[in-house]
Amino acid sequence: MIVLLTTAALAQAADGVAQLRSFVAEVRSAEGEFEQVVSARSGRRPQQAAGSFAYARPGKFHWEYVQPYRQVLVGDGSALWTWDPDLNQVTVRAIGDALGATPAAILFGSGELDDSFELGDGGVHDGVAWVDARPLRSDSGFEALRIGMADGQLREMEMRDNFGQTTSIRFTRLRTNPVLADDRFRFSVPAGADLIGEAPAEAAGRQGAALR
Repeated sequence: MIVLLTTAALAQAADGVAQLRSFVAEVRSAEGEFEQVVSARSGRRPQQAAGSFAYARPGKFHWEYVQPYRQVLVGDGSALWTWDPDLNQVTVRAIGDALGATPAAILFGSGELDDSFELGDGGVHDGVAWVDARPLRSDSGFEALRIGMADGQLREMEMRDNFGQTTSIRFTRLRTNPVLADDRFRFSVPAGADLIGEAPAEAAGRQGAALR
């Protein structure tokens, strides 16, 4: 009986693709914190960052870096706003162009994984079941993506871009399907900020209260 239970547990842990599909299908919103490490192929000292995030699919998210410096990314469903407080500079672009077949699309997109990725089993390491996600579009901007799942929850993401740079993100304090206020995904250009790009008409008409 113990052997059977152990085998069943290992089989469940190994099925990372099934865990990812279930997570994307069932989790419409989430919030939590993240730790990020960016490593270069050259061996240069890794860059570390941390912050918080929230999202409501499709296309709405608030991703905020607090270390080593503040940067805010807000998706309001039609536009992606990126604000650098130190430069007081805002960049805006259509969210469809910004997400596309990027790793962000797995969390924030429509949930149609097979439209953008080919998924495969990436093995199990330290209790985390990994999924290899190969982008179907050549203009995705990255070569490889791995997603780590455990107990049906998203734990980690690893992506390697076309320049050989690897970004690893570990998710913590994850809360799934919370009720999130709509104004969390609205952005208003701060006074005096330089605006680069042009927001889609629907996004420009929905700008809410300015970030504090």
